[in-house]
Amino acid sequence: MLAVLPAEAARGQSPSGAPGGTRGGAAGDPTVVYRKVFKSSSPEFAEIRIPENGQATCDLRSLEEDPNPQPMEISAALRGHIFALAAELHNFRDISLEVKRRIANLGEKTFRYEKGGEANEVKFNYTLNAKAGQLLQIFEALAREQEDVLVLQRTMKYDRLGVHGALAQLDDDVHRHAIAEPERFLPLLEQIASDSQYLEIARKRARALADAIRSGSR
Repeated sequence: MLAVLPAEAARGQSPSGAPGGTRGGAAGDPTVVYRKVFKSSSPEFAEIRIPENGQATCDLRSLEEDPNPQPMEISAALRGHIFALAAELHNFRDISLEVKRRIANLGEKTFRYEKGGEANEVKFNYTLNAKAGQLLQIFEALAREQEDVLVLQRTMKYDRLGVHGALAQLDDDVHRHAIAEPERFLPLLEQIASDSQYLEIARKRARALADAIRSGSR
């Protein structure tokens, strides 16, 4: 399904009915948006907004919660790859991605391209389109990465004994290639490794994981 709408309409409401969050980038900058709504999953709502120039944001929450987009760091190389894939998909104009057979509900995904006063978007549950699959994999990895960042930051601040558990989950995600850019975690890992307020087992794991990320052995 395709919708070509004024950008103002796109920015009005989130699927939960709440007003949209703060947008990164200057007005009129091309922006690629990924949204996933999957009730009873965790999180139920995910939206990642990546302007061609400017601050990317990620909003992960339940459908009942208010929008709360958080800044997300994305490398120039990955940002360029995302826009290149969107371009190969005609910036989501006049394209259908839904598979033509009955598939279990895997959550409603939306790819959206905004530029100036117009926006194109396509919604799907499951697709066999190779380029769309690559783009979906990137966005899913970015969402997982943001989850791991938030969990690690929260445990570092409020639950020092829980840091080792958060690192174990991050370690698993890194070695499964489930996150987009592991290098994003290096400052946090270095902070843990050098701070005696954390358990030695956590500090050791942080050092080992940082070394694996730097060496590319993840």
